Order: sequence, then C-alpha cells, then structure tokens
Amino acid sequence: MRVLSVASEAYPLVKTGGLADVVGALPAALAAHEVEVRTLLPGYPAVMAALQGALTVWAADGYFDGPARLLAGRAGGLDLFVLDAPHLYARPGNPYVAPDGADWPDNPQRFAALAYAAALIGQGAVGRGAAGGTAAGGAAGEAEAGEAAAGWLPDVVHAHDWQTGLAPAYLALAGGRRPGTVFTLHNLAFQGQVPASLLAELRLPASAYTPDGVEYYGAIGMLKAGLRYADRITTVSPSYAAEICTPEGGMGMDGLLRARAGVLTGILNGIDTAVWDPETDAQLPARYSAGARSGRAACKVALQTRFGLTPGRTTLLFGVVSRLSDQKGLDLLLECLPVLLEHGAQLALIGSGDPGLQDGFFRSARAHAGQVGVLLGYDEPSAHLLQAGSDAVLVPSRFEPCGLTQLCALRYGAVPVVSRVGGLADSIIDANAAALAACVATGVQFAPVTAAALAGAIRRTAALWQDRRAWVTMQARGMRTDVSWAGPAGAYAGVYEEARKQAVLF
Repeated sequence: MRVLSVASEAYPLVKTGGLADVVGALPAALAAHEVEVRTLLPGYPAVMAALQGALTVWAADGYFDGPARLLAGRAGGLDLFVLDAPHLYARPGNPYVAPDGADWPDNPQRFAALAYAAALIGQGAVGRGAAGGTAAGGAAGEAEAGEAAAGWLPDVVHAHDWQTGLAPAYLALAGGRRPGTVFTLHNLAFQGQVPASLLAELRLPASAYTPDGVEYYGAIGMLKAGLRYADRITTVSPSYAAEICTPEGGMGMDGLLRARAGVLTGILNGIDTAVWDPETDAQLPARYSAGARSGRAACKVALQTRFGLTPGRTTLLFGVVSRLSDQKGLDLLLECLPVLLEHGAQLALIGSGDPGLQDGFFRSARAHAGQVGVLLGYDEPSAHLLQAGSDAVLVPSRFEPCGLTQLCALRYGAVPVVSRVGGLADSIIDANAAALAACVATGVQFAPVTAAALAGAIRRTAALWQDRRAWVTMQARGMRTDVSWAGPAGAYAGVYEEARKQAVLF
C-alpha cells in the first residue's frame, strides 16, 4: 500500500514539537506492514538544504500567487515530496511564527497550498508531470531517489493537524477519482480558524461554506475540514479520543466528533527507539541499559553540573522538558515548588513559552541556587541528558493528547510523574499499593489536575525515592516497557486499509 503523509514538520528536518517526531518516525515502522510512505513537507530553508539533487516532478507559475515546484527525493531518512514555493516558505526561523513573535499573516495561504499539493498528488499530478521531470543537480543516487517518485500515486492520503486539514476537503469536494483519506488530530487546541473572506483564495467552493462543511462560527475551520471530510480520523491516544467527544474536552468540536465517532480511533504514539536509546546515545556522558544502569549516575552528575545544581547522588532530581503554558500545568508546578524544595529535591527545567512562567521559574532559580536550574528554549542534546540524568520527570498537563516526554522517560529510566489525562493515563501505570504489590507500576499518576493533587504526587514520589528497592524495581520495569512504534504502526496500517476501502476509483 502507498501512503502520502502530509505535515508541516518532520524530525530531523524541522521540529517544533511532538508532531515532528511522529511524522518522522512512523514511516520506518510502517515498512514492516508493507506500507510505503512518502512524506510531503513545505520547502523551508532547512528542508531545501537537506534535499540536494532532487527531481522536479511538477511545476506551476501561479500557485497561490507565486511559482512553485514539487520536488521528490530523500532527506533525513525519509522519502519526500517537497513543495518548493519560496514566496511561502523561504523564511528563517520558526515555521509558523515571524521574528516579531506573531504568526505569519499568510499562514492560511501557506498551509492551504501544502494541503492542495497533497490533493494534487492524490489525484495523480505526479504521474502527469513525471515525463517532464528534471533533476535539480546533485549526485546520481539523489536523482534516482527522485525518479522513484515519478508516476507515484497514493492509495491513502494521511494529513496531520490543522495545517493540512484542507487536504481531505479538497479531495472530497473535487469529485471523481481520489484515494482514501485519514486525518490525525494531534492537539485539538490548535484549530486553524481563518477569515471566511479567504474562501475563494484558499480554492474552496462557495458550496463548502456551510455548517456541514468548512464553516465554523463564522470562519473557515481548517482543522474542522479534516475532521469533517476525512474517511477515517485518528488521534494520538485512546483516552484522548474519548475526552474530545465530551463537552468538557471537545473545545467546541465535540458534536462533530461524536457524530463521527464510528470512524474515530485513538492510537497511542510511540517514540523512535533508535534515536531514544540510552545504550547507544552518543549525546550522553555514559551509556547504560535496563540491566546495567550504573551509567545513569554519571548522567545525573552531568545534568546537575549543566544546570548549576549541587551535585549529589542521593538527592531526588526532578526534570521537566516542556512548553511553559497552562495546558502543560507548569503554573501548578510553580505553585508547588515549595513542596518539592521542602523534601530537599532539585528541579532541572528545559522550556519556553508564557513570559510570566518563564520569569517565575527564573526567579525561583535565582532564589534557590543549587536546587533549581532553568534552561530557556529547547535543544535535543540537553533533552536527552535531562531524561538520562533525572530521577523523575514531571508532566502535570491539564490535557495531553499523548505526550512523548513520559515515553522517553520510561526508556531512559526516569520515573514519570503525570496527570491522569489523555495519553499520560494510557501509558503510565500508577504506583498505588495494588500496582506495587503486583509489580506492574511504572510511574506516579495524580488527579484531579490541581496544585493540591500535584503536591500530593510530589510527596508520594519523594516517599518512593526513599524505598530504594521499590524505586529501582519500578525504574527497571519502565525501561523494559515497549514504547516503540511497532504496535502503533500495526494499528495505523489497519486504519489505512479501512480508508482505502473508501477511495473513489473512477
């Protein structure tokens, strides 16, 4: 089966969050299920730099008000189509946000263009344009990678999040032959609401602007379009799939999601266990495994040194790597920081986001030098070191579609301390008395998502830390948990089969 995956980012080429990790890792896991994936990405500078010697398989002069080419090739371990449209994507920095911190004003056009390209590929544009394809320089092997895409036609188009939500709509509204479509919702909080006045500019027919189409509270809903028109919908954990069908968790979309519940599936994410592997991780000062964990001690000392914390093997060290936002519950952690410090514990935090939260954690670091350390921003080596050197990783989200941080923590032997929501509830087994007695616990859960409940979880974690036998047993069990893409890939392959049955073949 051939699947076109279309997304606004993919690791290792461009990443702002977990979406990129999923899009980058899933294709390799799907190969075991005889699913051939090509990924369509925008031609950001980093993507174009990695795609040397690609083949042009399609071109247009007036594509969303500028020239565009569709390139085929390989980069970052992925078979790619890249939409090279400099007027839309040749911009430095964050793919969504301008240097002044505001969203790029033409984001609706930028991502509609990406979705429209996915629809064209689904309708056979690569096949029609292949005869005129030309290599854009580079080595023969690179040209061959592009030539393999000539005439490539997907059985299924798999769109990810609001940025590509129009792809299923374009295919459904065009009529005629089309592949099956799957839309994956990674976070319902980001909905891509754009002015209704852009309907024609986004190449949508006037007939689509109805409550049963793309209209959403007087605007065009790009995420709504994906939910409305896709043959199959997935989201990134079973619990989140249930939560978003309720008024409390549906963020205004619960009615539509309940109506489409028959085609909605929650599939818990995995992580790339080749990238996240403490036995082979070159970014760590020492490697280790579930059966031989002594290297963690060196990683903890390195983490404490990196964050200006007082070195000490017996000190309980909590780690956080997160966007600093209310969704992630970091305001609750700031409120609970005195409880953490009262137990003599330390905190190493990597993140950025809400200016008030940034300032609050920086002030805490100054006031509690040696116990609290903060690194503003994100970089992959520091994130790996935090997972390897922390004793416990805090994920106190108010809602969490899946979460990858806790999966990485399991893999690296850091005990996850998580709120009982979404994918956090699905992936961590709480260390209650029954679970400890049955030897199945892998972390600490808390509910409801309040400062008082989080404080209780911190206290429970500190008590578990004192019981070295229970802690080490739980740590080893977490490291042996399967957090790979093997199981989820099989579930996606099943969804693709169901979507393919909905394809229009004439």
